[in-house]
Amino acid sequence: MLTVQKRLIDFLLPHTEHVTISDVRIGLGYTAVKIGSGHGGVAWTPNSLAPSCTYFESAGTLIGRPAKELLAMLGNEVSDLTRSIGLATANALLASLTPPTTLKEEVISSLHITHNDRVAMVGYFGPVIAQLRKTGCQLDILELNNKHTDTLPPEKAGDALRACTVAIITGTTLINGTFGELIAGLGEPRVAVVLGPSSPLCGDIFQDTKITHVAGSRVRDIDAILRIVSEGGGTMLMKRYLDFETVLTGKSS
Repeated sequence: MLTVQKRLIDFLLPHTEHVTISDVRIGLGYTAVKIGSGHGGVAWTPNSLAPSCTYFESAGTLIGRPAKELLAMLGNEVSDLTRSIGLATANALLASLTPPTTLKEEVISSLHITHNDRVAMVGYFGPVIAQLRKTGCQLDILELNNKHTDTLPPEKAGDALRACTVAIITGTTLINGTFGELIAGLGEPRVAVVLGPSSPLCGDIFQDTKITHVAGSRVRDIDAILRIVSEGGGTMLMKRYLDFETVLTGKSS
């Protein structure tokens, strides 16, 4: 189910009138979209399972199209890559709106995690892991990529999600289609964060979920981001051109 993704489409659709796509780059690590107003957005590029050397059938036709057409791709039920383009477009459109009130404190610090907490992290955020380990909390890391040795096996994921007091969920779950299932598996955490550059800074779409914080990015220099994405760069190279911000949802009040 792509409930949150479709809510984001509905939220942004009224803001797409006369908005066109100026540029699209589908890089190895991220996808970036620039709209006619000059605003831009990014989203993680999923690994391709394309059976041929053509990864995206509509390549060469995206620039100049109405933004609403690419936004609608976020609701695609089949293709992760199509949803990535849709989410990058959504993030570009969000950047063009009046900025929401954001949390001034760095998001992980704002959660006030202690040794009494059990943290379930979906996605491998290396710097955040180091920060969390200093608190003495119990940290369960759920990650599909098996190159890390400190992650839980998939069969343990349900237990970790049900028992956690703090949930940290990568925004890439909105692209790979697992967000709904993960949220359904949560118990009653005191806080739950959607984290990462892909995460849409729109608290409204999460209000009746258990998500309390959305920690994403706002593109400050889209032309620099387009170059980096085109040349295979990722978060570490992009971050000087991004503003990392956190919005609260109705659940957090």
